[in-house]
Amino acid sequence: MSDMTFDKMISQMTPAIYESLKQSVALRKWPDGRRLTPEQTELCLEAVMRFEAENNVPEDQRVGYLEHRTCGAAASGADVSPEMAGLGQDVGRG
Repeated sequence: MSDMTFDKMISQMTPAIYESLKQSVALRKWPDGRRLTPEQTELCLEAVMRFEAENNVPEDQRVGYLEHRTCGAAASGADVSPEMAGLGQDVGRG
């Protein structure tokens, strides 16, 4: 049996392996086309997230990143009228 632990595997993971695992999780497939099992998906995702945390990957480049928006900020489009946003239309009528 190998002495490789999950922590040791993460510490030895290269950026190329990280990118490959990240793509595999996104596609739910290994690079050779075989489907990941739910257990493999979970382990790969954990490895990707641990790699990102331990290698200070910028937050906006991490897996699952969602941009934070504030309701009242002008950058969020709050200055757009309801009509322009399509909110003044009755979608039930054509």
